[in-house]
Amino acid sequence: MFRQSSDYTIVEPAHMELAEPTIAQAFARCIDQGATRIVVHPYFLSPGRHWHEDIPRLAEEAASSHPGISFLVTAPLGLHPLMAQIMCQRIETCLAHCEENGPICDVCTPASCCQLKSS
Repeated sequence: MFRQSSDYTIVEPAHMELAEPTIAQAFARCIDQGATRIVVHPYFLSPGRHWHEDIPRLAEEAASSHPGISFLVTAPLGLHPLMAQIMCQRIETCLAHCEENGPICDVCTPASCCQLKSS
């Protein structure tokens, strides 16, 4: 989705651990497509040890196999002020679905969606 909605032509997903593609694999895929600068954007809701330590270390390790390639690890997603607007929009959509039989959000499916419950 990001690739389709941005001007970046080389976009590769990566996982820090437990799944593939790894950061090193995504780094190499970008270079194979002609990238000379790699931007690593942590899709996290807040900064923490992974952003401060782990991802920069993994990016540095990946870069070490590719001389002449520069890289940047950006701030994580969640500190951006638009995040509050996105949260409000999702809450309003889900409430409208539950209270007014409005459409479901893009995360839910007809078989599994938000349900307003009471105790």
